[in-house]
Amino acid sequence: MSVRDYGLAAPHGPNMDTERHVATEDIHGMSPQEASVFQSILKPDDIYDENGQYWADMPLMKRLRFVNGVDAAEAKKELTSIGRMIKADPLSPVHYYIRNMVIPGAGLLLEGYVLFSIGNVKPLFQSTFVRCWQTPGKKNPHPICNLTWIYAVDYLEICGIIVGQILVGIIGDWIGRRWGLIQDATVMFIGLIMLTASWGVTQNGWVICYVWSLFFYGIGVGGEYPMTATSGMENAVGSGKVSTRDDRLHRGRKVTSAFLMQGWGQFFNQVILILLLLIFHHGSGNPPYSKLSAQWTYRISFAIPAVGTLWLIYYRTYKMRAASKQLATAKRKSNVTGYDKKALAYTFTYFGPRLFATAGAWYANDIFFYGNKIFQNNFIDIITPSNTSVMVGWLYNLINVGVSLVGYYLASFLIDNKFYGRKWMMIVGFMLDFILFIIPGFQFEYYQSKPHIKAFQAMYFLSSFFNQFGPNSVTFIVAAEVFPTPIRATAHGFSAACGKLGALTAAVAYNYISNQTKFYLVPWFGLAGALITLVFLPDTTGLDLKEQERRWQFIRAGRDNDYHGIAIHPQHLSLWERMRGVSKNYNPALDYQQKLDELRDEWVGRQSRKAEEKDQEEMEDDEYSSHVSNYFERTHGGNGDGFGVNEKKVSEEESA
Repeated sequence: MSVRDYGLAAPHGPNMDTERHVATEDIHGMSPQEASVFQSILKPDDIYDENGQYWADMPLMKRLRFVNGVDAAEAKKELTSIGRMIKADPLSPVHYYIRNMVIPGAGLLLEGYVLFSIGNVKPLFQSTFVRCWQTPGKKNPHPICNLTWIYAVDYLEICGIIVGQILVGIIGDWIGRRWGLIQDATVMFIGLIMLTASWGVTQNGWVICYVWSLFFYGIGVGGEYPMTATSGMENAVGSGKVSTRDDRLHRGRKVTSAFLMQGWGQFFNQVILILLLLIFHHGSGNPPYSKLSAQWTYRISFAIPAVGTLWLIYYRTYKMRAASKQLATAKRKSNVTGYDKKALAYTFTYFGPRLFATAGAWYANDIFFYGNKIFQNNFIDIITPSNTSVMVGWLYNLINVGVSLVGYYLASFLIDNKFYGRKWMMIVGFMLDFILFIIPGFQFEYYQSKPHIKAFQAMYFLSSFFNQFGPNSVTFIVAAEVFPTPIRATAHGFSAACGKLGALTAAVAYNYISNQTKFYLVPWFGLAGALITLVFLPDTTGLDLKEQERRWQFIRAGRDNDYHGIAIHPQHLSLWERMRGVSKNYNPALDYQQKLDELRDEWVGRQSRKAEEKDQEEMEDDEYSSHVSNYFERTHGGNGDGFGVNEKKVSEEESA
């Protein structure tokens, strides 16, 4: 690893006790200035204290003071920075937010817009094209469309997403993140053109064309999940560093801020549909709706995101050239070209329970995500028993999306908090959704009565809030975080595909069971999701992901027991991994010596390349290079020599 791989945090300053420096007392011949530099590189002050103690190793009260102190200092720094930005240019914070949050999540914004549009336009179709879209019965005694194809609107859309999640996940790890991102945008653009232009000689032919257009578009949507998560996490647009201070403190916020654009996509879609129907239906949202107004409304609603998706193709092609940099670096270190099949095999060997956790939790979450919709249909029918307008459902859905956005943003603010973070946010969200579904499930008639329908409605909004401020936001990030770079997109795609199997399960089952049965069935997936998370999911909150990559290098070298770093700290392992003794080799002192020697190995290699005039620039721009170089030059070949990940390790007894 290079100095830049570790990231350069602000140094602590010289150690006041020059006779003893805890973190470096076993390093011979190191000056106080050099000790300070190495401390800031190898033990950054946002996760280690002045004595080199890791935050998760501290006693509870000391840990509380340290974490709160770091968070308070970071918040003060950010607020000061925002104040300076506003003073220089009042709109500069908005530009910053768009550049760092909106653009990375633009694909999810567009797919959220279209994906949830399918459910939003269906009531309009049912009200306008009654003989085709309405379920056969009293309202539609003589259907002209095949009911199988009407149901396929839900099924094939989800199937396309599953195909995209798995296929593009593999492509992202094989060819690279950039080409996966470009392919997603291209497929979505073509799919939107197909949706906008879909029609047929008969209404049934139109439905068939519409369904297959959704399937094709779904492939692009599915690919957005692994590609956005992995590229956002690896800081694709930036330098491609494994870790920086900002990454350690705000990695979760960065990724969830991109993910929450999906919520804004839902919001904009609902607003635009309402406005379009008012425009083309003579300023009224009340039925009956003409076929012409319905056609204009739905086709223009699909044409609008097509323009945005075309821009996304341009942006990813010309502005995200470094998107695959981190993956390429990881493959180069492992001497791998193409798809890393060895990494895939090791993933099942070493991270199988993690894959079960991310896939299983996502499956349970998507059952809930679809289950939330059954609340809406029930209370709208009771509150407005004679309603026939699609506007009522759309307006209630708009309120629900607004509540969801609050959950998205709160998740973004708290997901990096070391005392709550990913794991507890997910468990609490699952459990509260379980409670909010189980209560009306066993008191269904009570909450269905008009005097108590408001309580039913409140539980609907709360279930939506805790789904976003919980498993829906967390599954997106942890499915990438808990796996190493070479296999990250594949693992994320597989987990997301299992989630969509949950959505498919719900879509199929809900067509054949009563509302009462739905409320009996759904809650238990929340309980199952909470238990899976508790037992099998590690907590990566506060973990420097460069340590995940270091551990991976030891695993690939067949020396996983020689890794002693924080990636196997009990704080960052699942209950299952702790029970299996994965944390037994954690040793901060040995780990510090290893990291120093790995840094030395790279420095020696760099000097050799410089001598051959192959690498003249790599450390010249590093402000600490003089201290690092001086120490390694002075100790090279002497007492300071150690072992790297590819050299023979001295025994722990000799190190002690």
